[in-house]
Amino acid sequence: IWNVHADPSQIEQVIINLSVNARDAMLMGGNLTIETQNAVLDNEYARTHQSVTPGEYVLLAVSDTGSGMSQEVQRQIFDPFYTTKPEGKGTGLGLSTVYGIVKQSGGYIWVYSEVDNGTTFKVYLPHVVDKAIDLKSKSEEQEAPRGTETVLVVEDEAGVRALACKVLRRQGYQVLEAPSGGDAYAIAEKLEKPIDLLITDVVMPNMSGKELVDKLRKLWPEMRMLYMSGYTENAIVHHGVLDSGTAYLQKPFRPIDIAVKVRRLIDGE
Repeated sequence: IWNVHADPSQIEQVIINLSVNARDAMLMGGNLTIETQNAVLDNEYARTHQSVTPGEYVLLAVSDTGSGMSQEVQRQIFDPFYTTKPEGKGTGLGLSTVYGIVKQSGGYIWVYSEVDNGTTFKVYLPHVVDKAIDLKSKSEEQEAPRGTETVLVVEDEAGVRALACKVLRRQGYQVLEAPSGGDAYAIAEKLEKPIDLLITDVVMPNMSGKELVDKLRKLWPEMRMLYMSGYTENAIVHHGVLDSGTAYLQKPFRPIDIAVKVRRLIDGE
């Protein structure tokens, strides 16, 4: 496969968001296929696909065997906040985030779908001749910091919640956990003293992370908090879900990421 010029974490976000959409389209199960290949798009292809520049690309395709989409839905899927999911199950930011990342990387995205016969998203990223650069972040070189403070983790996805709690308990923190905003508020009301940090998902059924923060701030005005979400920080801020500068952790995260972030927030950094 040829090289492309892109941020690895953003490409990971593209794959995850498209895969989550595929999962939601296959409620009774099905096949998810993720593939890459080299592709040469010629002048004829460019004439039938608006804004495409002929040349060499790397294709990333994510396909499912789910419910598919009508032509009307396909025309709107990349619009911010457009969603076909039930209320509380999605914000409509996933595909607009994917679209923004692809455009930022100099590529383009195309969708093919048939109702009841599945969907394929094709991402085309320009081929570059430069060699890949192996970047090592500072967080990979440091030891995960420890602590003894009390942290409340609120996340409706069991797997993500389990990972966050496991990491923080291993680092010495006292961890409380809740699968929803309502459960978290019930726990908070019974506590004799404030927690040191609230970690909450942004989008949850019935009560969003921001709504939970607003309610808990009435109990603990000085409470520190950390939002987490599968959406990129830019998308969350740009579409008005969170304010700029809000402490934020993008899913999926590595154990070192959440350990460092929690320590810095508790220490007031």
